Amino acid sequence: MNTISNKTYNANSATVDKKWVIIDAEDQPLGRLSSKVASILRGKNKPEFTPHADTGDNVIVINAEKVKLTGKKLTNKKYFRHTGYIGSETYTSALDMQKKDPTSLVTIAVKGMLPKNKLSRQILKNLKVYAGSVHPHTAQQPEILEI
Repeated sequence: MNTISNKTYNANSATVDKKWVIIDAEDQPLGRLSSKVASILRGKNKPEFTPHADTGDNVIVINAEKVKLTGKKLTNKKYFRHTGYIGSETYTSALDMQKKDPTSLVTIAVKGMLPKNKLSRQILKNLKVYAGSVHPHTAQQPEILEI
């Protein structure tokens, strides 16, 4: 009798062990940082990754105000926004967005690297971005992850 199991393992929300991870964004390029964060949020760094389930960890990004944009991206990169009304499109530079809300640069970059479906909106709730180095999640005992 063959004792080897040939069944495929599919993770679900009940079987996944979600951890808390801190990533320091100080002097990190925005694209490289956000691709790593998006991968951790989806759970692609775990062996039990399942594409249709939330298998990722909770990620805390600190020092978002000190993230780097290489080249002339700080002044030349434009973010598009439209309210839905005719003629209401606006373009905001990365420098203006960083001054107004430093956490939005990281959040928008990570959101763009997730798949466009209902699961990504649920996964994005596991991302916590803070401008400074202080965060209110010490009770979760997050582990520091070096990038």
